[in-house]
Amino acid sequence: MFFRMHGQWKFLSALAAIVCAGCGGLPREPAPWLPSDTRQLLTVVSPGWEATTAELTRYERRDQTWIQVGSRIPVQVGRSGMGWGRGIAADVRAGDPLKKEGDGRAPAGAFRLSAAFGYAFPDQAAAAGAGLPYMQATPELECVDDAGSVHYNRLVRRSGVPIPDWNSSEQMLRQDGQYRWGVVVAHNSDPPVPGAGSCIFLHIWEGPSAATSGCTAMAEADMRQLFAWLDDAAKPLLVQLPDLEYQRLREAWRLP
Repeated sequence: MFFRMHGQWKFLSALAAIVCAGCGGLPREPAPWLPSDTRQLLTVVSPGWEATTAELTRYERRDQTWIQVGSRIPVQVGRSGMGWGRGIAADVRAGDPLKKEGDGRAPAGAFRLSAAFGYAFPDQAAAAGAGLPYMQATPELECVDDAGSVHYNRLVRRSGVPIPDWNSSEQMLRQDGQYRWGVVVAHNSDPPVPGAGSCIFLHIWEGPSAATSGCTAMAEADMRQLFAWLDDAAKPLLVQLPDLEYQRLREAWRLP
């Protein structure tokens, strides 16, 4: 892939466009169908808006039919449950929670999965089967969560920013190993709306009962399998919803 062949220094200049791809504002009407170019789908379904646990299921589109791949995977979502996020599809109704910066909610809706990251060198990630554009996390790689920064909700290398304008960021090379393997969820990306939420990933969990700050986390073995399965050419998509919303939108969004 381009990023593997030409080195990491070109990654960040293109990552903003990748993370943004296909992610508009917060739609108020249901999408009539999922994008026709999407051939890989992840669904994350929780018991309700406030639930912190959910199940992730993988699907592949074959002859216009969604076929389940593997078994369901237990995941942890935000410590405050879910709230509608900014992606390619949403159907917000009066009284529904909305994702905001620092609220501890995972974004609900449909989102592109645009890039992968981790602690491995690019050649090691390629050997592990990375199918998305990949970036190695280093001590200077950060995801900016300061809503006042022009780099809000962007992965940046601090040394590449002449005058850093943020007071808060997510360090991508963590000591706890939760970002050893991860995937970028393109939420609130085109353009980022200050305060609407930032730095949303799929990553390794702290444990099976530890909720996140807004990401979707799972066991390392499951994350490794997902990392190797996702394929950029298949335009993978994440649909993340509470169960009642999933059932309500299932036919309109043509979900499995």
